[in-house]
Amino acid sequence: MTSDRIVCERHQGMLKVTLNRPEKANALSRDMLVRLHEVFTAAAEDADLRAMTITGAGERAFCGGADLAELSKQPDDPKAAIWDEVARALEQLPILTVAMINGACIGGALTLALGCDIRIAVPQATFAYPVLRNGLLPGAVDSARLRALIGPGQTSLILLAGARIEAEAALACGLIDRLVYPDKLAASAASLCAVALEAERGHLAAMKALCRGGAA
Repeated sequence: MTSDRIVCERHQGMLKVTLNRPEKANALSRDMLVRLHEVFTAAAEDADLRAMTITGAGERAFCGGADLAELSKQPDDPKAAIWDEVARALEQLPILTVAMINGACIGGALTLALGCDIRIAVPQATFAYPVLRNGLLPGAVDSARLRALIGPGQTSLILLAGARIEAEAALACGLIDRLVYPDKLAASAASLCAVALEAERGHLAAMKALCRGGAA
């Protein structure tokens, strides 16, 4: 069942990962997180891979965050091991990663969006991380990446004030990098990945390290 909820499509040097649980707003169960970690770990070791996109099935949501029904039965904080493992595995991939945000991006969904190098979103997308309201803490990787992208004030707006950010505001503050109409989302992601697909993997990894503030 988990493999059906995380769908991977490979086309030459590009991997498309789809969260396939539209009936639950693509909410992430623990099994889905484990599978994502496996996918990211395998991608890091795949010498022929140059780019990866992540999106959600359906038109309503990119991802609604953690499966709250599961959390109510097995309380788990997003800073717990599996969330940080997924975040670090994604962040450390030596390839170009693009989040195709096709709808609401809520809570733990930002673990995936923030972990990607580029975030493109449809105009209808919204962003929120209601951890304070839910009595949880964000993952350490998430909070550091969020602060680096949008600064402490905007981070506080999202984490402390519990604000829901519309797509245009997300673009203005740097949370996302480009607004794209839904019917152009896939083509836009493919265009952004085109140069990386032609690159030598070591060079690509070195360039990515520079973009992330590390050494080449």
